[in-house]
Amino acid sequence: MKGIVLISGSGSNLQSIIDNAKNIDLDIQAVISNNKDAYGLTRAQAANIPTHAIDHKQFFSREEFDQSLSQTIDQYNPGIVILAGFMRILTPEFTKKYEGKMLNIHPSLLPKFQGLNTHQRAIDAGESEHGVSIHFVTAELDGGPVIAQSKVKVIKNDTAESLAKRVLTEEHQLFVQVIHWFTQNRLKLNNNIATLDNKAL
Repeated sequence: MKGIVLISGSGSNLQSIIDNAKNIDLDIQAVISNNKDAYGLTRAQAANIPTHAIDHKQFFSREEFDQSLSQTIDQYNPGIVILAGFMRILTPEFTKKYEGKMLNIHPSLLPKFQGLNTHQRAIDAGESEHGVSIHFVTAELDGGPVIAQSKVKVIKNDTAESLAKRVLTEEHQLFVQVIHWFTQNRLKLNNNIATLDNKAL
């Protein structure tokens, strides 16, 4: 299945997806970033994957940025759009256009800790466990139907950095698994419910 990956930063999840692409029936057509200095673009170039940097600061509105992003995506006619650390709030028009084929990874056990700084917030809240969620993207920020989660224990002397490191290990494994479900046409979004093999998740 042809796919596009959107990133904003270092691209460690992107690297995991690149490394496993053949095994999960994914043909990465391009990597797009809103940050021209994102290290993930270097990772993609090293794998001979086309890259695009679309600087959101060059646009007057979210709508204009999303239109440019959408035009770039549509050049490749992808079957899946993967948000792997893409740090932009997308407009409802954009999310509607790709609804059902856009997946996001979020470093918390949604619906807990939507938004940023999830690891520190989990520690500050005294959580005993934390983790990662993969979900379909809808207009609600980090609020689309959750497909899968992986948990880690919060240890007594954890810092945001130590907790993030353990969660990242889970992210790399879980995201690849969920993408494979999608490329096998087993994972679908039906009436705002995530289903695997026609069973609600």
